[in-house]
Amino acid sequence: MTILTRRAVIGAAMLLLPATAGAQPAGITVANPWTRAAGQGGTGAGFMTLRNAGAAPDRLVSARAAIARTVELHTHTNDNGVMRMRPVPSIEVPARGEVQLRPSGFHLMLIGLTAPLRQGERIPVTLVFERAGEVQVELAVESAGARGPGAGGHHH
Repeated sequence: MTILTRRAVIGAAMLLLPATAGAQPAGITVANPWTRAAGQGGTGAGFMTLRNAGAAPDRLVSARAAIARTVELHTHTNDNGVMRMRPVPSIEVPARGEVQLRPSGFHLMLIGLTAPLRQGERIPVTLVFERAGEVQVELAVESAGARGPGAGGHHH
């Protein structure tokens, strides 16, 4: 290989570097995970924003938390003017998009709490995605009547 050819190959390779070096890694991030205070033996709910930086959609397929007997994925539906919760098999997170888990929408149900959820505490939860695998989050426990995460939010 001549010096001129070698320089041309190196130059071409360097032109490709900015395109790949600045690319955002694929995967799921979670913003503002929170829950409401609840009593032992009762049921809690988990809320957050799921963001997918990947080029392919992903799907939240399950979740687990040591503080609950079981964790289910739920949504609210309007049944002739009556809001009802129902379990769903998964929650789609669009490619390069987000989905909000919020009151009156998609959310996690923490069923059979083995300890109370006390305001100010943080509750570890494992989210399981079809593509991204397991993602660890901590739900910030807000007051029992909270309508959103506390001021400043909690990012993970």
